[in-house]
Amino acid sequence: MDAARMQSLLNPLLAGLEEYTPIQPFEVLSRKLGIPASEIVKLDANENPYGPHPAVAKALADYAYYHIYPDPQQTELREALAVHLEDEQRGVGGGSDVAGGASRAKVPVEQILATHGLDELLDNICRLFLVPGDAVINTPPTFGMYSFDAKLVGGKVIEVWRKDGFHVDVDAICNLCNAESRAHGKAAPKLLFLTSPNNPTGTWLPDDDLLRLLELPLMVVLDEAYVEFALEKSRSPWVLKHDNLVVLRTFSKSAGIAGLRLGYGIIPEWFMPYLWSFKQPYNVNVAATVAGLASLRYADQMTAIVQKIRAERDRLQSALQDVPYLSPYPSNANFVLCSVEGFRSREDGDAAALKLALEERGILVRYYQKPGLQNCIRISVGRPDQTDRLLEELHRLS
Repeated sequence: MDAARMQSLLNPLLAGLEEYTPIQPFEVLSRKLGIPASEIVKLDANENPYGPHPAVAKALADYAYYHIYPDPQQTELREALAVHLEDEQRGVGGGSDVAGGASRAKVPVEQILATHGLDELLDNICRLFLVPGDAVINTPPTFGMYSFDAKLVGGKVIEVWRKDGFHVDVDAICNLCNAESRAHGKAAPKLLFLTSPNNPTGTWLPDDDLLRLLELPLMVVLDEAYVEFALEKSRSPWVLKHDNLVVLRTFSKSAGIAGLRLGYGIIPEWFMPYLWSFKQPYNVNVAATVAGLASLRYADQMTAIVQKIRAERDRLQSALQDVPYLSPYPSNANFVLCSVEGFRSREDGDAAALKLALEERGILVRYYQKPGLQNCIRISVGRPDQTDRLLEELHRLS
């Protein structure tokens, strides 16, 4: 059989699916640039520049059962996460103790699900809720995997663009849901994807806005991948009072183990049986589990690193204001989005030219070719020496 005949067997829903564009691997970029990896300043993927706690490497080295299949329910990890979430809510920080109705409540182990990164949970949620033609609401500019996963199962993505300052347009979403639910022959949207802080803008979703959106007759998926870097608290306990809320968390950023792909969700009680029956049995490998447990044993040190990154973010954001062709946006995450204007513009625009100029000097930042982010770059927060080198090159390019 020829290729054309075989292609006709493919799922037609996937025709024209836009590929998600990930960051190129570090070693590939090193070879491409002809610059030793040790000399590259990598500020393009929102990774933790300090890496994991030393106890993680020791735990991985000491573990003796890699030949045994992992616990399909990740029991020990989920128990440790329940304690961690309770301790987190007791800590000093912002956030309302009233708005969510459960901010000091303990999240039960039974409502925590460990996953192979957050991407797995996003994919499972889409597949459990959507059939071809079902609608989801996305709030661009935001993380690209929400629309990608929805389209993968034939979902219809309704884009409600953010307002000035990249704030969620709550009124527009509420009006859309009301209009869709009233329209003859049209089903209302089933899922609403939100991120707080938002990637790539760093915007925080206020409590009052989230509460309004939770009144809508749809499932709200709140991605908190960057919540540790905000001064406000996680809304994880809100799940206990809102049956239409799922909160996503990750070890990739604060714990510094992005390469091991470990995430988790705080899930409404009614929804957990569906996820247990649907997920792959050995979705979290033993290395990720061991690393996650080691990270949680040193949560205080993990928090100290997060505080260092917060302080460096504030320094970076302030310093970027002195670069004449950059306008940084406020951020609650471990990155800063900047609009670029007046740089040495080429055909692709100022931001593309700046990205290439920095890349030639061994500094990697993220550049977007998306509506709403034209002429923008996103700079991840690095160590102080990396910030110094970035700023030095930015001023040299002025």
